[in-house]
Amino acid sequence: MDQVRVSTDEHVQHCPACGRDQRFEQPPCEDGHGADCPERACVACGHAVFVGLVPAPVPVTATAVVPAGTNARTAA
Repeated sequence: MDQVRVSTDEHVQHCPACGRDQRFEQPPCEDGHGADCPERACVACGHAVFVGLVPAPVPVTATAVVPAGTNARTAA
């Protein structure tokens, strides 16, 4: 088993998997957030949760699919 170093930033909150309050630690951040990483893991079961504000989703713009060989202006 590999040892993984975790942050000393620990706090207690309700773990949905355990069904009770547990200690949560910040695991190593693979996304490059460093100390600002919003992910925490339950020390009892490993269930991951996000803390703080969740970033807003990026809006998706719709694009029309135009069959090959047609003009986009006349296909509509």
